[in-house]
Amino acid sequence: MASKMWWKILLAVPFVLAASMGGTNLVNNPNLLAFKGADSRITQRIFSTNPIDPDGLYRRVWQLIREDYYDQTYNNQAWNRWEHKYDGKLKTLDDSHKAIETMLASLGDRYTRFLDRDAFDDEKQQIDAHLYGIGVQIGLDKAQKIVVIAPIEGTPASKAGLMPGDEIAEINGKSTKGISVEEAAKQIKGPINTEVKLTLVRSKQKISVAITRAEIPIRAVQTSKIIDGDVGYIRLSSFISQQANKEMRDALSQVAKAKGLILDLRDNPGGLLTNAIDISNMFLEGGNIVSTVDRDGYKTPAMSDAHPITNQPMVILINQGSASASEITSGALRDNGRAQLVGQRTFGKGLVQGINRLEDGSGVNITIARYLTPNDTDIHKKGITPDVTVDLTEKDYRDGKGQWWLDPDGPTAKRSPEDMKDIQLLKAIEVLKKRLGGPSVAVGVKS
Repeated sequence: MASKMWWKILLAVPFVLAASMGGTNLVNNPNLLAFKGADSRITQRIFSTNPIDPDGLYRRVWQLIREDYYDQTYNNQAWNRWEHKYDGKLKTLDDSHKAIETMLASLGDRYTRFLDRDAFDDEKQQIDAHLYGIGVQIGLDKAQKIVVIAPIEGTPASKAGLMPGDEIAEINGKSTKGISVEEAAKQIKGPINTEVKLTLVRSKQKISVAITRAEIPIRAVQTSKIIDGDVGYIRLSSFISQQANKEMRDALSQVAKAKGLILDLRDNPGGLLTNAIDISNMFLEGGNIVSTVDRDGYKTPAMSDAHPITNQPMVILINQGSASASEITSGALRDNGRAQLVGQRTFGKGLVQGINRLEDGSGVNITIARYLTPNDTDIHKKGITPDVTVDLTEKDYRDGKGQWWLDPDGPTAKRSPEDMKDIQLLKAIEVLKKRLGGPSVAVGVKS
C-alpha cells in the first residue's frame, strides 16, 4: 500500500518554472501552485520496493492514474489496456520511465506528465525557494516550440535581455526542435558560474546570447511602493515561494497609507494554491475564493475566513502571462466585487494537479480536478477577461510602453513604475482614481 508522506496542492502555472529558475518548466500554460485542495496538490507518495523494480514503478503510475485522474474515461480509452502492456520488457528504470511517458501521453493532457529525478527536485526547489540557473520561465507555444514565458527580474536572464515570447531555438549550439520543456530546462541549468549559450528567435531575427548561471533569488513580491502620490503599488511575480504570504503582508504594510491599491499579477505564472487562497483572504470580508470539482463531480469550495487585513479599494493588473494561482486570485477578488481587473485576458489554466513522488526519486504530476471561480466560471483554456482591456502592440513594447520591467533599451537602462510609460499601469491608476472618487471607504492595513 502506498503511504502519503505529505500533501501539497499545486496550482499550475503555465507549465513549469524551468530553465528560468534553474530547471523546472513553465509552459505557455500554468502549472504550479499549491493549496490544500484546489488547483494543484502535491501528493508525495513513496512506495517501498527494495530494490526498485522497473515493472513495479510503471504499474504504480498506472495505478495512480486509475485512482486519481480527473477524467474517468481516460481520454476515451480502456485504461486497463496499459496495465500489462510492457510486462517483461522493462529491464531498467530508464525503460520504465519511457514506458510511463508513453502511457501518460495517451491521456492527451499536457499537465499530466512524468518528471525524472532532476525535474522533480527542481519543482521542490521552486517551492523551497532555492533555485539555480539563469532565471527564466520557459514553456511550449502552440507550435510546440520552446519559448520564454518571462525572465525573472534581476536574474542573469533578465540582465541578458531575454523577453517574453522569445523562441529558444538552440541551447549550446543544439537545436531545441522536438525536445520537451523538461529537457530544455536540463540543458539550460548547470553549476553556478558556468555559461550557457542560447540562440533566440525574436521577430524572425536570430539573437545569440551567452549567460552565466547563478543562484536565483526567489522573491514573490518584486516591488512595493506608493506611486503617483497616493496609489499603493505591489508587483507579485509568483505564488511559488513558501514566503509569499509573509512578503505580501510586509508589502501591504509598506503601502498602508495609500488611498488605493494596485496589485500587479502580470506575467505571474502561479505557484502554491495555499498562497493564492491566503493572499485572496487578505482582501476579502467573506465569500468563496475558489471551488474544486473532483473526478466524481463533487464541488468543494474554499471559503474566505472574513478577516481581511486591508480594505483599500483595488485594481488588479493581468495579462496572458497571468496563470493558475494568479487566475484564482483575480477571479476571487473580481467575483466577490473586491477589485476591478485591467489589462489582457489571462492564460486560462483551470486544472488541478497532484504531484506524486515515486520510489526512485522521480515523480508524476496528475490532473486530479478542475477549479471554478466564485461565480462557478470554468476558465480553463478561456482565461479571465479583464473589466478594462488594454492590449499591447509590438510597437508599444519597442516604445517602452509595455510592462515597466521590460526595458526595450536592454539591461543597462533602468525603468520603474514611476516613469509612467507603462500604458496598462496608467490605465489601472486611472480606473483606481475613479473608484476613489466614489463614496469614501475605510482605508489602511489592520494590525
